[in-house]
Amino acid sequence: QVQLVESGGGLVQAGGSLRLSCAASGSIFSINAMSWYRQAPGNERELVASIIRGGSTNYADSVKGRFTISRDNAKNTVYLQMTSLKPEDTAVYYCNALIESSRWSPIYNYWGQGTQVTVSS
Repeated sequence: QVQLVESGGGLVQAGGSLRLSCAASGSIFSINAMSWYRQAPGNERELVASIIRGGSTNYADSVKGRFTISRDNAKNTVYLQMTSLKPEDTAVYYCNALIESSRWSPIYNYWGQGTQVTVSS
């Protein structure tokens, strides 16, 4: 009933920038926190950044000062602006959202399909 669709990944040289987008669609009453996670080969999935509906943000130490998370509540979309990219940022990036489908439904945790970000040295 709810889908998260990511876009914006790709190949970029070290020092470059990319902007990821994630749009939520379907049966949506309210979206609470929206987040970006990433998973590199052989590593566990890790939180990159999150933003709550009111706009407060949280970042992993490894991306502070380089990545910026934002959201457009009217479009049910979250963005991740990534600058000064490093080879260690290479990973599959996943969108995550905590969504209520109706006023009376519980909050469910949804994931996107992932988008590959590759940073060459």
